[in-house]
Amino acid sequence: MSIVKWTKEDFQVFDIDGLDERMEALTTIIRPKFNELSDTFTGYFSAQTGEEFFGHVAKHARRTVNPPKDSWVAFAPYKRGYKALPHFQIGLWGTHLFIVVAVIYEAPQKEEMAQRLLKNMQVIKNLSDDYVLSGDHMQPDTISLKEARTEKLEQLLIRLRDVKKGEFLVGRRIPADEAINMSAEQFLQLAEQTFDELLPVYEVIKG
Repeated sequence: MSIVKWTKEDFQVFDIDGLDERMEALTTIIRPKFNELSDTFTGYFSAQTGEEFFGHVAKHARRTVNPPKDSWVAFAPYKRGYKALPHFQIGLWGTHLFIVVAVIYEAPQKEEMAQRLLKNMQVIKNLSDDYVLSGDHMQPDTISLKEARTEKLEQLLIRLRDVKKGEFLVGRRIPADEAINMSAEQFLQLAEQTFDELLPVYEVIKG
């Protein structure tokens, strides 16, 4: 059972100046929580999908100047990486926590994935109004599913299909103050409920 309790300190890591200083804080404060979530949810996804899943905690290894503005743990059925596959993530920006399923631009088959989602948009529309969408995993901005159901959803999926840098993320966004006020048990329940509801979307993407 995960015992991850989010604190104000977790979100304040992204206010720390300097690459080395922020990376040290990420490593000591946030990464242990991501490792804990990795241990918890790899078993969950393996049980739910019938495939062996692996956790991938962001290392930000390529950064030489700019400190990371967000960090995450990703889950995918491949030991050596996740970026080429549809995957799940739990992560933090300074302003909020996110729980999503994602297809990012590194995925070589994202055109086919987008096409499957375009044919099965109802699986996304069936999600509740508190879900959000994004077309760029490197930006904190999202659009609410409530607003996006009519045309923006389709536009994002067409962009995913037709634009090399196109991406698609759907999930929940929890403001930092709400996340801080959750008990470890409440967060675990919310994350599991969110993943339960996103699994049908993942199955469509995967095909």
